[in-house]
Amino acid sequence: MDIHLAGSRPTRRAPKESFTGTVWQDPIITPRAPARIASSRVAFEPGARTAWHTHPLGQTLYVISGVGRVQTKGGPIREIKAGDVVWIPPGEKHWHGGAPTTGMVHIAMQESQDGAHVTWMEHVTDAEYGAAIG
Repeated sequence: MDIHLAGSRPTRRAPKESFTGTVWQDPIITPRAPARIASSRVAFEPGARTAWHTHPLGQTLYVISGVGRVQTKGGPIREIKAGDVVWIPPGEKHWHGGAPTTGMVHIAMQESQDGAHVTWMEHVTDAEYGAAIG
């Protein structure tokens, strides 16, 4: 059994290669084989967001505070709020982040396949992010 005491693992700023704006990540679960699930608490400042990306075995988001946005490629932008649960199927290209004027915090959970749990792609443009909620 491992117990990670609060504050024992530092918060890190999410890398600019995969995120737009200020995003903070706190690790929850970092898998060790044979375990596959990875999880983190992710805090998006207003307007901050992920780049487009996919997950080989899908992803679940549980929104714990604020208001955010999520979109699958070709689909409408959806608003998400505290208490919402979002399931993104395996291989579905998507992004998520804070609303333009409100931050959002979620717990992200995804399983790894062959050691990888995400494939990062291009950044979400301001035009894509600023489109009307569908």
